[in-house]
Amino acid sequence: MTRVGVGTVGKTQIPPMELPRYGAERLSGIRCIATQLKSEVPSDATLTAMALQRLDALVVLTLSGSGFERRGGGATGYVQEIYLAHLVPHPEVSWTVSPPLSLEVLSQQDFLELTESLEEEFRREYVAQQVSPDQDRVLLVGVLTSELTPQRFQDGLAEISRLVETAGGEVLQIVQQRRSRPHPQTVVGEGKVQEIALTAQTVGANLIVFDRDLSPAQVRNLEVRIGVRVVDRTEVILDIFAQRAQSGAGKLQVELAQLEYMMPRLTGRGRAMSRLGGGIGTRGPGETKLETERRAIQRRITRLQQEVNQLQAHRSRLRGQRQHQEVPSVAIVGYTNAGKSTLLNVLTNAEVYTADQLFATLDPTTRRLAIADPITHETLSIVLTDTVGFIHELPPSLMDAFRATLEEVTEADALLHVVDLSHPAWQSQIRSVMTILSDMPVTPGPILLAFNKIDQVDGDTLTLAQEEFPQAVFISAGDRLGLETLRQHLAQLVHYATSAS
Repeated sequence: MTRVGVGTVGKTQIPPMELPRYGAERLSGIRCIATQLKSEVPSDATLTAMALQRLDALVVLTLSGSGFERRGGGATGYVQEIYLAHLVPHPEVSWTVSPPLSLEVLSQQDFLELTESLEEEFRREYVAQQVSPDQDRVLLVGVLTSELTPQRFQDGLAEISRLVETAGGEVLQIVQQRRSRPHPQTVVGEGKVQEIALTAQTVGANLIVFDRDLSPAQVRNLEVRIGVRVVDRTEVILDIFAQRAQSGAGKLQVELAQLEYMMPRLTGRGRAMSRLGGGIGTRGPGETKLETERRAIQRRITRLQQEVNQLQAHRSRLRGQRQHQEVPSVAIVGYTNAGKSTLLNVLTNAEVYTADQLFATLDPTTRRLAIADPITHETLSIVLTDTVGFIHELPPSLMDAFRATLEEVTEADALLHVVDLSHPAWQSQIRSVMTILSDMPVTPGPILLAFNKIDQVDGDTLTLAQEEFPQAVFISAGDRLGLETLRQHLAQLVHYATSAS
């Protein structure tokens, strides 16, 4: 098949989705002949277009001669110079360009042998880069806009990298751009889109992850121009939740959150609409297919919302029974991976799953804890509830779907806010948790701040936290340090909360 394009290099590119073959270890199966009027080596724009389309080879003909005119007519010219360019499987150099060739030399070039040898080299390079066939190979894209400080931007990149790893992917490289505000169509500029596409091809990425939420139109535009699947921060978080959900209630809430997120993203996806193939952002909600008609999905969402309402009512009855028995309740809250579940385990001998992962547990776990009443010194029984971890800018769909779980926070008599003091952004994490708590429909009760993992911090950090939060307690749940002091403060907190109510 022969395809003719007239126009600039950018205008005549073949969209990645239309290429016969497309992948880091394969060439596209297309050989291109391009013409130019100036006697010069092919420009970077031309060579970038070749790389983005993974052409087998690019032959550039420089046309010249007295009879050649730019405007109309049937004037003819002759070939002055010929250049042959093709990709090379090296991370430092993307392509190579021959010196000027003659037609005779070009006619003797065995392009089939050239293509086969290049593909063999690309295949060896690709296999050498492979870490695991089960992992997505991720190119991470960060955009520093005017409303972000450089430190907050870097903290966000570190967090999204950890999210990708938690979801089962591996970040191969990070591409950054500074903009006053995101581009409305593609988030980043046109030149950066080409850089992302070229970098994805070079490192063999099969997934592009942005450090922010994207609109459905932005995702479609980026996928068309880059030729690689694109997901945003919320989709990565939803994928983690889909992996972590164990109980029926957890799976119910995750499915609802996924469908509410996917609903506006169904329109216009065409053949690419189905994203249930496995990997980050594609663990679909059970048997529900994204190809299902919008009305059918809406009916499913309505039914799930009714089930979440029933779950809310059930948990409300359980809380009512505890209140009737006059058992004080404390909800453990905090940023994800702060050590909430570990603390619940060491305080109550619970067997909640713990791991050095983001969102290791989703389902709330309630256990009784016996402590000494600070006034009567009698044994006081309280209920501790481990809740789902918070994260900066918690996706609205998760907030809505997990409202039954989050009510454990708003209905508790008091809160125990656990902070990972060993995390570089612990101050920012405190602010994020407090922002989420302040946005809840019901104002939570009094809060006790507990700085965890003090065995992993230096003296300066510990002193800073003590000066900034003198009323807090400092513990190490893993090493069981400071737990008796924590129990005493919990007793005082509960006594204050129940007296005030």
